[in-house]
Amino acid sequence: MRLVLTLIAGLRGRSSLPRLASAIVEALKIGCEPMWLAPDEACDLVLDATCPVRVEETARTLIKGAGIDVLVQPIAGRRKHLLVADLESTIIENEMLDDLAERLGIRPRVAEITRRAMNGEIDFVAALQARVALLKGTGARVLKEAAAQIRLTPGARALVATMQRAGAATALVSGGFTVFAEPVGAALGFDRVVANRLDLVRGRIAGTVQPPIVTRDTKREALLTLTAEFGLAPAQTIAVGDGANDLPMLAAAGIGIAFHPKPVVAEIARWRLDQADLTGLLYAQGYRKDEIVA
Repeated sequence: MRLVLTLIAGLRGRSSLPRLASAIVEALKIGCEPMWLAPDEACDLVLDATCPVRVEETARTLIKGAGIDVLVQPIAGRRKHLLVADLESTIIENEMLDDLAERLGIRPRVAEITRRAMNGEIDFVAALQARVALLKGTGARVLKEAAAQIRLTPGARALVATMQRAGAATALVSGGFTVFAEPVGAALGFDRVVANRLDLVRGRIAGTVQPPIVTRDTKREALLTLTAEFGLAPAQTIAVGDGANDLPMLAAAGIGIAFHPKPVVAEIARWRLDQADLTGLLYAQGYRKDEIVA
């Protein structure tokens, strides 16, 4: 099997990437030098191997926590034609319910429910309903105030713009709320946005969410539905997310990348980025730095 091992350095790993890439070439007896996608930041190592897991384990052992991400995949078809992305702690840095709770002085209560849900300790739907119920009666203006504080994750604009310029479709699929997801989707140019709709009554948060609620299964179904709609195979898709409710979507994609994932997700996901920003998804597909839209 023809494989590509991609090394992507976070900021602290860039000084050591050239040396470690050479060490991996020697250890795996690769018959060619690294192909640099971005100098000192990302490179490909192409090899013939039958066990991707062994190749990845060898690379990770040599890296030893140097701040470098490792992804191993078949080289054929690595550039994808559909991107499906989670919103919170992925495309944006925020967890919006936690941010709302901060404004209302109930952050510890909401954050603990969020933590348990993202780690897969409690059912996502029940956790969402419990957190939203705590917001009941709050004036809707707090939603606009929270939206004004949204921080895009580094690399988010480049990821969407670069894939769209290459002809790929893009979708934002969130277990969060349309009041936040839709403006972000519009600002970045996502083709589709799927999210939950928060109930409002007379200018106040009602404490409920309009059904059907976007769940982990909804995310997976959205990816598969969009794949069929655009006439693609699942292998032609890439998905990214950080939480336990993203796992089915990540598993259904051609390459599903856990982005700075929660611990339970890091243990399960086949591919993950712990160091790089979202441009790492482009390097994973073989894009060179000069192909990335600034």
